[in-house]
Amino acid sequence: MFNRLSRLIRSFVGFFISVAEDPELILQQNIQDMNDQVPKMNESIAMVKANVTLLEKEEAKYKAELSELTNKVKAAIQAGREDLAGHFAVNLESLRSALARTQGQLQTARMAYEKAEAVKKAFMREKERKTYEAMNAIRDHRRAQWQKKVADSMEQFEVAGISQTHDEMLRKIEEQTAVNEARMDMALGNVDQQKFKIEEEAEQLRAAELVKQFKAQMGLIAPEATPSAPQKTMGGREGERVG
Repeated sequence: MFNRLSRLIRSFVGFFISVAEDPELILQQNIQDMNDQVPKMNESIAMVKANVTLLEKEEAKYKAELSELTNKVKAAIQAGREDLAGHFAVNLESLRSALARTQGQLQTARMAYEKAEAVKKAFMREKERKTYEAMNAIRDHRRAQWQKKVADSMEQFEVAGISQTHDEMLRKIEEQTAVNEARMDMALGNVDQQKFKIEEEAEQLRAAELVKQFKAQMGLIAPEATPSAPQKTMGGREGERVG
């Protein structure tokens, strides 16, 4: 009992493993997984691009403030307000430091964005190549499965058995035909052929007589004389008349 249960469990496990390792299913799942990665990759690239955009805006803001502070420093010096000029100059130095830091971050972000785009292009090329290979492999797998079914059907096809039945039926028909022909010959042999022949000749003579009568009525031939019947007299001999 335990051995039977063990074999049953192994057969179920083997079945599920064979289903799970179906090449066509695995390749289709691989194609689906690659397609699912595209939106995630686009989302990541969009985030990198957004970071570049923010840093570009920050850089533009710092440049505008830097230009404004520079003008203030110059205006304060021209107005003889060195105290204000010094204050603006200190802020200008801090702003230049922030601008340099932002420009460094912007350069890094742009490099990251270019790298992400390059990775995406490489991934899309690889995805297209693998998808093409997978589709070809799936078609080959389906063709192989169809060929296997055809081979299995051909192996089960018994030409010899059909030929044997075919020949046997032909032989039976030939035997039945020969038997029926023999019965027909025997039946015809038992019929009185002489009687049929006499009746056929009598029918032909009657038909000829009828045709001759029609010809006589039509005046085509002379009517044949019909012999008169002999007369008899009462108490006398034939041919004598009573005086």
